[in-house]
Amino acid sequence: MKRSYLLTFDAVINITLGILLVLFPRAIVEGLGVPYATSAFYPNILGGVLLGIGIALLIEVIQPLKQYTGGLGLLGAVVINLCAGIVLALWLISGESTLPLRGSIFLWILVILLVGLSSLELITQLKD
Repeated sequence: MKRSYLLTFDAVINITLGILLVLFPRAIVEGLGVPYATSAFYPNILGGVLLGIGIALLIEVIQPLKQYTGGLGLLGAVVINLCAGIVLALWLISGESTLPLRGSIFLWILVILLVGLSSLELITQLKD
């Protein structure tokens, strides 16, 4: 099977799972018969990472690297970190959190680190 077909199939699976975990609909969770988490925090974060991986795979299919390096490369890292940071920020902004102040501060620092790292990686990618 061609590499691009496998990457596309993998991307579709990751994006689908990512969206489901970001939305974390109770009806689907119950319909699948899997345990429902009392807090959607961890499923949402995992969904953001899977969404980023899926988008990174699509980027690899659409614009393959001239020299295959065996990984998604810097642009893949940008997308994965950015998706995880954005999902975490949206979760914090949504107001569903009952975290103590120190927990909120810690998670906002993670958002800043993920988005900041993505920005630096993107700048580096654009310069090359």
